[in-house]
Amino acid sequence: MNANDQSNANNKQRNLILGIVFDLIGMLSFTVPFIGEFSDVVWAPIAAIALSKMYKGNIGKMGGIFEFVEEILPFSDFIPTFTLTWIYTYVIKTNANKSDATTKIS
Repeated sequence: MNANDQSNANNKQRNLILGIVFDLIGMLSFTVPFIGEFSDVVWAPIAAIALSKMYKGNIGKMGGIFEFVEEILPFSDFIPTFTLTWIYTYVIKTNANKSDATTKIS
């Protein structure tokens, strides 16, 4: 395993752990009815910026926008946006890229 592969593996693991932690923070407002929804006004921009920094390019931009909207809208905190972004980036998109490469070789 070369240094670049090791760095990618570290980023993958770091993004998953941070994503789960950030999703849990975002869901905490569900534990305090009514008052918790007001905390989303503070958490929404922080979470959106964090997601856009964790994932570069269009994925980060779109994910940040979705995260902001999800946190601002009442009663939508159950959506694990960080974890879903991780799944899209490291599972779905990676598998799609592998199948594209296989198709081009054939």
